[in-house]
Formats: sequence, C-alpha cells, structure tokens
Amino acid sequence: MARTRFINDAGLTARMTLVMFLLGALFVVLIVGLMLVAQGSGASGFIPIIGLAGVGIAVYQWWNSDKVAMRAMRAREVTPQEAPELHGMIDRLCAVADMPKPRVAVADTSLPNAFATGRSPERAVVCVTTGILQKLDADELEGVLAHELSHVAHRDVMVMTVAASAGIAAGLLARGAQFGGIGRSRGNGGAAGIVIVLVISLVVYAISFLLLRLLSRYRELCADRSGAYLTQRPAALASALQKISGDMATIPQKDLRAASSMNALFIAPAIRGISLSTVTATHPSLEQRLEQLAKIQAELGRPLD
Repeated sequence: MARTRFINDAGLTARMTLVMFLLGALFVVLIVGLMLVAQGSGASGFIPIIGLAGVGIAVYQWWNSDKVAMRAMRAREVTPQEAPELHGMIDRLCAVADMPKPRVAVADTSLPNAFATGRSPERAVVCVTTGILQKLDADELEGVLAHELSHVAHRDVMVMTVAASAGIAAGLLARGAQFGGIGRSRGNGGAAGIVIVLVISLVVYAISFLLLRLLSRYRELCADRSGAYLTQRPAALASALQKISGDMATIPQKDLRAASSMNALFIAPAIRGISLSTVTATHPSLEQRLEQLAKIQAELGRPLD
C-alpha cells in the first residue's frame, strides 16, 4: 500500500498476496495440465499460441481496466468546472488522506452507486452516478467517496482487476485448447481430452470465482472501516449504505441487470430480493457493514484517557 493517512490493514494485504499467489499457481497448473492433455491428443503445438493469447487478453484488460469500467457504465470524466462540489469534496479528502487525486467521473443513471477502478493510483478514477448525487446529502456522499478513495489507496482495485483478468485468461486458455486442437482429435483419446479440459476449466473458474468473492467481501469491509476513520463520521456512511440499498427496490429490473457486471466494483451491489449472506456474494451483508460502522462510531465517541 502507498503511504497515505488511511489506516493500514494487514489482513487486506495478506489476503491480496494470498489471492495473487493462488491464482498464479492455479494458472501454472492449468497450463501444465493442458500441455499434458494436448501431448496425449497430438495438439501440443496449439498450447503456446493459446497461452500467449490468454495472457495477452489478461494484460489488455488490466491495462484498460479504467476504460472498460467507464464504458460499461457509460460514464464520462468531468472537470472541476463541470462538477465543482464533487471535485471540491474529493480534493479535501485527498488532502486529508495525503494521497494523489484520482480522476473524477459521473455516470448518467438513476442507479445510486459509486465505484473506483484503474490499474494504479496514477490511473485511478472515482465514478459516481447521478442517482447517488441526487439521493445523498453532503456528509453521506463524503463517506461514500472516502470509501472509494480507500480502495485506490490500498491498491485493492488493481489486485481485483489482475485477479479477474487471470480467471478470464485461464478460462479462455482452456476453451481455446479445447476447440483449437484437442477438440479436433479423434478417437477415445480425443474424447477423454475434451472431458479433462472441461473439468480443468470448471475447476479454474470455480476457484477463481470463490477467491475473488472472498477478497471482495473483505475489501469492502476494509474500505468502510478506512473511510469511516478518515472522515470521523461512520454514521454518515452507514446512512448512505442504507439509502443506497433501500433504493435498489425502486430501480427497474432491466437497469439492475445492465449494471450487474459492475457489482464487484460498486459500493453496494445492484441487486434486490436475494440474500447477500451466501458464499457467492461480492459484498458483506448490510447488517454486517452497519454493525462494524456502529462499533467505530461508539469507539470514536468515547472520551480519550
């Protein structure tokens, strides 16, 4: 983590390191496994090509992660002249946190939400929707922005981007191996190869999926905690989370589906009517987040010895 005034979180650092290590090891196991299968089916020449293609796609997604996310939300970068209050709030928070200011963007949608993305703090962008600007008051919005700036300062945005790219590349590598060479081999050996590739693809996807969910839930709690300590107003962030989550019931289902690909980045997932307490959830439950913020509020309210 770059040195800022956001609180350090050894748990987040350990989890990010572990996830990156496990995904890297998983990717190596995948390539070795596919090479062994390909050798048995006479398609070993395709593996290097497929491997390079998979890695290339992962690097491209990581390099352009900010553009991809902005495009998905149809967001646009705004200048201080276009959004003076928003820029002013981020300027103050960055000064308090002693961190570089990210780019600022706004997405024109009634969905009340916010996210941060980018491959590095220098390329980071914090985006809010017009819906959240209309829904929250100044203190609540400041809490949300502090939460998003915490993601940038802790660099967990970058780790999530790399981790997601690794999972996508691994899936493409397995699929390419299946249809590029192994899938054309004949006989029982070829059929067995296809089954093995499908099993490898499923295992890679499942492990990547679970690792990302575990990291995602913890990093959201960390950002809540860090943002609350920075602003010294955890109750404002708690109020914002309640408003955002409660407002999801008023958003048309088609708009929620359109934004669902961004759920892992949003401060609150664009879903309604289902429980967030399952192992597949991208965020901790609202109750868990509010409980943590209430404890911080109680701690900050105690007189100093």
